[in-house]
Amino acid sequence: MSLSFFLLLLFFPFSLSQTPPRGLLINCGAHSAAQFDNRTWLPDSGFISSGSPKTVTTPVLFPTLHTLRSFPRQVKKHCYNIPVYRGAKYLVRTTYFYAGVNGADHPSPPVFDQILDGTLWSVVNTTRDYSDGNSSFYEGLFLAQGKIMSLCIGSNTYTDSDPFISALEFLILEGSLYNTSDFTKYGLALVARHSFGYSGPPIRYPDDLFDRVWEPFGQSNSTQASTDNVSVSGFWNLPPAKIFETRIGSDQLETLQLRWPTASLPSSNSKYYYIALYFADDTAGSRIFNISVNGITYYHNLNVIPSGVVVFASQWPLSGPTTITLTPAASSSLGPLINAGEVFDVLPLGGRTLTRDVIALEKVKQSLRNPPLDWNGDPCMPRQYSWTGISCSEGPRIRVVTLNLTSMDLSGSLSPFVANMTALTNIWLGNNSLSGQIPDLSSLKILETLHLEDNQFSGEIPSSLGDISSLQEV
Repeated sequence: MSLSFFLLLLFFPFSLSQTPPRGLLINCGAHSAAQFDNRTWLPDSGFISSGSPKTVTTPVLFPTLHTLRSFPRQVKKHCYNIPVYRGAKYLVRTTYFYAGVNGADHPSPPVFDQILDGTLWSVVNTTRDYSDGNSSFYEGLFLAQGKIMSLCIGSNTYTDSDPFISALEFLILEGSLYNTSDFTKYGLALVARHSFGYSGPPIRYPDDLFDRVWEPFGQSNSTQASTDNVSVSGFWNLPPAKIFETRIGSDQLETLQLRWPTASLPSSNSKYYYIALYFADDTAGSRIFNISVNGITYYHNLNVIPSGVVVFASQWPLSGPTTITLTPAASSSLGPLINAGEVFDVLPLGGRTLTRDVIALEKVKQSLRNPPLDWNGDPCMPRQYSWTGISCSEGPRIRVVTLNLTSMDLSGSLSPFVANMTALTNIWLGNNSLSGQIPDLSSLKILETLHLEDNQFSGEIPSSLGDISSLQEV
């Protein structure tokens, strides 16, 4: 196993202004911008062109749950296009509250997929939360690899009613946060983030400068922590100071076992997780203990001090139920404690279609009066959500190799930008109502098949077609 262990004891000062996190807050289905908690939420109509806004008729706890956008399940993918800063690290949070908007025939929420750029992020299943009267949120950390990030709702095989979304947030993270992960290869999908020993409302902005959600996790051995001399502002993940005000543990020299996260994790030999555990204490005496996860040593002889410590693993294998065990060391005078923890699923990125082909397809889409409804987001990725009529190459350099829109009742013209997709081997556009001139396709050096019959093209057939030596069928 390739594991990473780190212990940070940082003492340098770090300060960020108490301004709201930078980024976009989107109130899905809303018709106008609104201020909630001194932060501006924008309507979503400027970021998506499909779906229908709906209003929830049941009482809601938060104003952003009062509206949602619903999507017809017959179309496999619907995408928000969000302007971002290339190279910035983003916290992306999606929120869902069903409220029975699909009618009496569908009392339970639909189950569907959410996709970030070309990566299948997770299945969205809000059934348990909704039965308890609660909304559900999903949180992921992703690098902006271009100027646009797409968040897509996908109708998977489990969906028996229309998928939906209530709110969408793209928040910029400080560069130091979670910086041991290679975000060019991986995203982090939140599994659990808890403040141990805490029983109040979730901790978030303004306590957390980046509006991460730290949920309460109280137990019978929860206690108030001694924090008079605790100073943890130097932690590179910048946790809020409030999470160190409570703890689970005791001063007695006894082993502490914690079932966390509470949900059983998927059974897979290839699943890896990012785990960060936070500790701070200024009680007189020594507090030294060993940490194990599911019986495997995670850290040996951790010494908890007032300035705080965080122990983390960037890639740790987990499967099924998880138990964290804190065992006092022989040199310790006090028992173990823990203040907070985070667990993320390490999510291999699914790849992205070559930008040249994406731009060309967008131009083709613009030249058509009625393009396929699922032509949103990444054209090739994830594979099960590739655009209708598109097939793509394998490997790290993902190109569009086939364009097949035969008998799709298309009108409009064929953009000359189609010639920029230089990996095309087959173009099938027959039996539509395309008009205008046939563009110069001589740059498509490996084109083998070209079908344009039964359309309304005008003008001459370009003689440059004769320059494509690979062309076998016209």
